[in-house]
Amino acid sequence: MAHKKAGGSKARQGGNVPGKRMGVKVFGGSFIKPGQIIVRQRGRIFVAGENVRMGKDFTLWSKIMGTVSFAWLTKDKKKINVLPLE
Repeated sequence: MAHKKAGGSKARQGGNVPGKRMGVKVFGGSFIKPGQIIVRQRGRIFVAGENVRMGKDFTLWSKIMGTVSFAWLTKDKKKINVLPLE
């Protein structure tokens, strides 16, 4: 019989992992280009509004060139719009 634990059991616990760099990347009133990422998120904390699209990992990105604006949708959700330049 073995008198020691298996060596790989400690390695699989995944203790100290680096951050995933989530959050708002471009803030309200800022200029943005097409395809530029506005928010990286897990789940729908921010909702895609006018001229904003959502990727399969819930990333919000701009469809057009313009300025970013945030608006409250409900008490805990915000809607992000990109307003075209005039």
